[in-house]
Amino acid sequence: MLSISSRELRFVAPGAVTLGGLLGEAIEANRRGRLSTFITGPDSPAIAIFDPVAVAVNDGGDWYGEHAGKWLYAAARAAVGWGDAALLGRVRAVADHLVALQDADGYLGNYPPHRRFTVKQPPKPFSWNGEPAFRTWDIWTHAYLILGLLEVARATGEARYMASARAIGDLVWRTLTQSEVRITDLGNHFGLSATVLLDPACELYFATGEQRYLDLALLVLDQAEADPRSAFLTAALAGADPSEIATGKAYQLLWNLVGLAKLHRATGEDRFLAAVYFLWERVRGDHLTLGGGPWGGVAHRSREVFNAAGSFSPYGYVETCSTMAWIQLNRELLAILGEAKFAQAIERSAYNDLLGAQASDGEDWCYYSFPNGKRVHTTYWRCCKSSGAVALEELPGIAYGVTANGEVAINLLGASTATLEVPGIGTVRITQTTGYPFGNSIDFTVEADGAPVPLLIRVPDWAESATLSGNDEALTPDSFVRVETAGTVALTLPMKPRLHRAMARNVQESLTPDGSAVAQEVLRQEYVALTSGALVYATRLIDGFKAEETVRLDADAVAADSEGALLLTPRDRAPIKFEPYYRAGGRHDGAWRLTWLRLAPEDVT
Repeated sequence: MLSISSRELRFVAPGAVTLGGLLGEAIEANRRGRLSTFITGPDSPAIAIFDPVAVAVNDGGDWYGEHAGKWLYAAARAAVGWGDAALLGRVRAVADHLVALQDADGYLGNYPPHRRFTVKQPPKPFSWNGEPAFRTWDIWTHAYLILGLLEVARATGEARYMASARAIGDLVWRTLTQSEVRITDLGNHFGLSATVLLDPACELYFATGEQRYLDLALLVLDQAEADPRSAFLTAALAGADPSEIATGKAYQLLWNLVGLAKLHRATGEDRFLAAVYFLWERVRGDHLTLGGGPWGGVAHRSREVFNAAGSFSPYGYVETCSTMAWIQLNRELLAILGEAKFAQAIERSAYNDLLGAQASDGEDWCYYSFPNGKRVHTTYWRCCKSSGAVALEELPGIAYGVTANGEVAINLLGASTATLEVPGIGTVRITQTTGYPFGNSIDFTVEADGAPVPLLIRVPDWAESATLSGNDEALTPDSFVRVETAGTVALTLPMKPRLHRAMARNVQESLTPDGSAVAQEVLRQEYVALTSGALVYATRLIDGFKAEETVRLDADAVAADSEGALLLTPRDRAPIKFEPYYRAGGRHDGAWRLTWLRLAPEDVT
């Protein structure tokens, strides 16, 4: 069985941490943009679809009901975090409207009676993604409603929102135990879009302490495991690659892993954590872009599934929903295990693929982002606009953590302030003063009535030769360094430009008639990309019009200029200017970004 050293972290409540710098700007834009304009009250289109007249004719169903729960979750957090009374008032009004629409049996979706998850549907026809003629996102919508209502209950302290969430959980329990309906009947992708109920079922258990919600989570897992196509726990423990589980749909699989991690927290069962950790390692090793988002779209029938392990293309896609789920999965593992690499994964995806999908107005988002490709801001109803908003609102709560023995873990680097309750010390205020991710030094100032506070300061995985004031030992990248202080300590992070290589390669393997192995390389395309510190860099269209470029590089081809940009100087042509990916080309619809440039083929002799 997997053995992992553990340092559990308790994250802080919304409002205890304020992020500044790039992340703070993105979160403020999110509050002023997406969270304040998409839904303004019960008459907003995303809420109006729950009204009885609209529900009665909604035979197609689909996923649009998810926006309500996502918005409640993110907006409630933002309202508390920023002390925004007006936003909290709108959250309350929307939640009250939805609660008033809830049926006596607990149903709170937007499907007509004959299409609801409580009704046994005809068998699904087989298809590559397990999708029936009528899609079944009813449980998916209710899963987000539970999470949203629970967050509103925390924000307001009012019991009716908790009661509404519990009523949904009770209805699902009755349906799965008192009828012929099984959870895998209720979702696409061989049931994975319904088994995501693992997460909200665990949250109901954590919020109420009632055994029946833990039993519900275990029942969902058991029913998932009963279908070999959706048995993600068994597949993970057997060493399967994420691309091989069900349809390999990144968003759904990662959300199921979030639920499985929470089920480990609820039960203590090691196999749940082992499965999550195994798949996390596979995703990190084989299924992330340089910007940290899960990617798909390479020679596959769907843009949103994990690519086959070992495949590479600079034109692969990152779905913003999948980036959100990846951040949430790392949040859970960071809480359970307290290891720096999970915070590193969050920071990498946040500063690059997440911010790279958000427009500067905070309302527009890319559904898909491309390492090499054009920004395309998606349409009104698309899921990723709400997922991006949720992902940003996760970041303040993840930025700091407190261990049971009174250590403060600083997980996300960047300008911020935090007011924390630390065991054995009391109230502690910590401030990060820095220009990070551009500046290479961070001052950590502690205020705690003169008492020294043990800090666990994360050293990024790219930070070779980092130093901490008052510490004579060499710092290990991708780890925490422990220091006790009642004042200020400074972390210095050398931010040298780095050149990364990737390869699209195909080797034809076969056996000759005598059984001898033959391996012949038939494709080899090598690419280079640039990072500096936490940021991935990209260039605009080459020479103002070319979407591709082939370069020949010498050892000293990369340098930083006086404005903080990076210059790549190939042989035989003028330097190419790179800027941070999130803003490369301008944060507007239609802007081009090129992260990877192709290397010239090897000389043939």
